[in-house]
Order: sequence, then structure tokens, then C-alpha cells
Amino acid sequence: MAEMTTAPSRATLERWRARMHDELHKSVLPFWMRHSLDREFGGYFNCLDRDGRRFDTKKHVWLQGRQVWMLSKLFNEDRARGELFEAATLGAKFLRQHARRPDGQVYFCLARDGKPLTLQRKMFAACFYVMAFAEYARASGDASYRSLALSQFDAILRWVEDPTPLGKPVLAGNVATSELAVPMILLNLVAELRGAPGSPTFHDRADYDAIERRCVAAIRRHHRPERGLVFETIAADGTLLDAPEGRLINPGHVIECGWFLLDYARRTKDSALRDEALAMIRGALDYGWDREFGGILYFLDSEGFSPQQLEWAMKLWWPHCEAIVALLMAWRDTNDASWFARFEQVADWTFAHFPDAQHGEWFGYLDRRGAVSQRFKGGPYKGCFHVPRALWLCERELAAALATR
Repeated sequence: MAEMTTAPSRATLERWRARMHDELHKSVLPFWMRHSLDREFGGYFNCLDRDGRRFDTKKHVWLQGRQVWMLSKLFNEDRARGELFEAATLGAKFLRQHARRPDGQVYFCLARDGKPLTLQRKMFAACFYVMAFAEYARASGDASYRSLALSQFDAILRWVEDPTPLGKPVLAGNVATSELAVPMILLNLVAELRGAPGSPTFHDRADYDAIERRCVAAIRRHHRPERGLVFETIAADGTLLDAPEGRLINPGHVIECGWFLLDYARRTKDSALRDEALAMIRGALDYGWDREFGGILYFLDSEGFSPQQLEWAMKLWWPHCEAIVALLMAWRDTNDASWFARFEQVADWTFAHFPDAQHGEWFGYLDRRGAVSQRFKGGPYKGCFHVPRALWLCERELAAALATR
């Protein structure tokens, strides 16, 4: 990847900050505010074609939760924007009424009117339910939403220990495994439940520190520093699995996990963890960058076999979003200009391929050469989250850097 030895100029930082701001507030956020709000039944339309037309009225709960969180977060930073609070309320009330079953599980997908459609044997819809209500409680001042978030968080902690209530029995032939997604999302959830230290809405409880430490330790077990790789799935005892799932490398996931760790290391002033997080990010970029066509490959096999995932060579929006956040954080935390060079390499490729100048927002799915594969802007897995979150976080990192120059 590109290297540079000179620090970025103030003009360069200003240019990137303005670009992040304008992309968020003039293209991405207006797309969702124009096309996704369901004022009749509540919640959001998340299956939207390139121009914002609905191609399905199903409402995927983890995307509903992510959008409530995003809108609440932006409102909490600029409380003059009452339209954001109104839109967040539309989703929060819909989730509160329809998303959670009496037994504490959270549906994966709902019909337009909120009737349940599907339930996954996973906890991730519940995780974004927690994020949504933690941030919406700050926006609204309604403590009942925080209570719902905390009770759901406790259910998630129980499922981590015993997943059988999710319909995931451990069968005799299965090897007990550790999935990277679990500790990384829990680490992020605790940060969201806490909020900013020193803020009026900061929330703490006795077990948060211990949960974070367990999550960090679990993530580190997936890292093989001698190889520069982080494995998506390992055995529960920390050993590697000689199987396709055990050899799977998901560079975007590692990069996202890396900036979660950087954020935690900032708060705890843990320089050793910071250095390990930087190594994880660097290794994922080195391994995942497509040297022929540019961009970050979706999946790779650590031993060079063909990944079983047929989409392995596609370029998806979210790994690139996570990479530009992680690289700016790495640059700010080290003041090493080579990290900013990597940021510009990834950001230049990202802005050249994903944004849609005609209709706003970003395409999500490109082929290996960078051509649009699916034209829709929202679907079962892409919504109002990774793109606006990345733009918002990047603008914050750049603004903080400019404030010290």
C-alpha cells in the first residue's frame, strides 16, 4: 500500500472533512429521510432501489434498530434538527411495539404493519435493538427505553453462555467454537450503553468493565500476530480449525473490530492493546487489498484455497466504510503519516466507486473490477448505518485533528 513520509497539510484535512460532511448531509442522509420513513405504520422501508423506490415492504429489524441509532446519534449531536428526532421516534416506537417476543427473542424480519415474518437463530437483531434504545433514550429523555435496552442486553449475555434458547442446540459432532462477531459486538454494545464519559447521559453499571475485559481477551485469541491474520472462527480452546470455516478471513470484519479495540484502548489508555489493534488493521489491509483491481476483497482462505463463499471477490460497501474510519483513527493515535496515506488510498477508491451522484447514497455491491453488481441502495443487509456512521465518524476524527493544528 502507498507510503508517505510527510504529514498531511491542514488544507488536505479540511478538504477531507468537508467531503465527509457534504456526503453525509447532502447525499446519504437526505436519501433515507426522503424515501425510508413509513408514516402510516411506523418504522422504515429498508428495501429501496437506486432511486429510492420500494421493491419490498418487509422491515428487517436489525436495520430498523441501526437506523434508530443513527438518527438518534445525529440528533444528539445537533438538537436543532428536530426532523431527525421525529424520524428516530418513528422507528423506536415501531420496534418497541413489534420487534420483541414475550420470551425476549427479537425477530429478524417484520411485515410492513409489524406482524412477525422470520426469526433467526442468532442474537444480532437483538444487539441492534439494544443500540437503538440506548441512544434513543438519550435523545428522548425517556428512561423506559434504557430499561428495555438493559433487559435485552442481559438476555444477550445469557445467550452467549447458552445459545439453546435461540434454537441452536450443540450437536454431538460439532466442535465448540468461538466466533469473532460475538465479543466484538458485545464490546461495542457496552460502549454504546455507557455513552460518553462525563456526559449528562453517561450510564455505568458494575459489570461493564469485566464484560469489556472478557471481550478484549476473546478477540485477542483470534489474532495470530506471527501471521498477521485474525481468524473469523476458532475452536473454543483457542486453537485453529482445519476446515473452511476455520480458515476464513474476513478483512472488513477484522478492520471494524480493530477500530472498536482502538476506541477501547483510547478510553483505557492501553498502549499495548492499541499496538495490537493497529497490527490487526494493518494485517487485514495487507491481506485483503486487491492489488490487481483495488478495493478490499470480501472473503479469503488463510491457506490459499478458493473460499466457499461465491461472493468472495466482490467489493462491498461496509468493509470500505470501516477501513476509512479505522485508518483515520490509526493516524490520529500514532501521528504516523503512513496511516494517512493508507486512508487516502482506500478513501479515494471508495469515493470513486460507491457513491451515486445521480440519486444519492451509495451502491453496496460491486464486482471485483468495481462495477455495480446490485443497484439497490437498501436491502435485507444494507441500510442506514455503515455509510452514514463512517462519514460521521471520519468527520469527527478530522475535526479533532484540525483542532490541534
